[in-house]
Amino acid sequence: MLEYKREFIKFMVESEVLLFGEFTLKSGRKAPYFINTGKYRTGAQIAKLGGFYADCYMEKGIEAETLLGPAYKGIPLAVSTAVALFQKYGVDVGFCFDRKEEKDHGEGGRFVGKQLKSGDRVCLIEDVMTSGKALREILPKIAAEADVRIAGMILSVDRQERGTGEKSAAEEAFETYGIPVHAIVTMEDILEAIQTGVIGGKEHLPAMLAYRAEYGV
Repeated sequence: MLEYKREFIKFMVESEVLLFGEFTLKSGRKAPYFINTGKYRTGAQIAKLGGFYADCYMEKGIEAETLLGPAYKGIPLAVSTAVALFQKYGVDVGFCFDRKEEKDHGEGGRFVGKQLKSGDRVCLIEDVMTSGKALREILPKIAAEADVRIAGMILSVDRQERGTGEKSAAEEAFETYGIPVHAIVTMEDILEAIQTGVIGGKEHLPAMLAYRAEYGV
């Protein structure tokens, strides 16, 4: 596992974003772990988080003119990633986010920030993907704005769970839309971090492995 991935897993635990116990998910599944990205609440946290997204962007060799963060959670992620890409790697990209309701006065438009142009390469920045609903909602808005190419999508964590069928939501996104979905870490990385002592939580391993056997891909 790459060092930045190990550091990110430790960062999630320190920020109380990665929690262990018993949680009921929106899907109704009973999970032995939970990822709550709403726990990122300070300038220091969001600055560090953007750095991890930037590391993943560079590791995967993504090339884009614009980072797009779907409202609302994707907004600070796209902004912090753009800042980190410039500060850490000297890569200057634009960023934008969608409006929940289109503005019909002032500058108007569906998006705030760098305006999308046909031919642009866009990288989507999100926190997690469970069912792929956010992706399905943002793609028609992008298509209505400009004929762009989605160069990829970056998530904090790929839960590696089945989506609507037998494949994960990330796999379904690639199969349906041709969008490669990358994650800073996967559930396998988190399990490895527990098993090798990077973080604590070995007492939760049996439940996590059983959950993965039932719902994982």
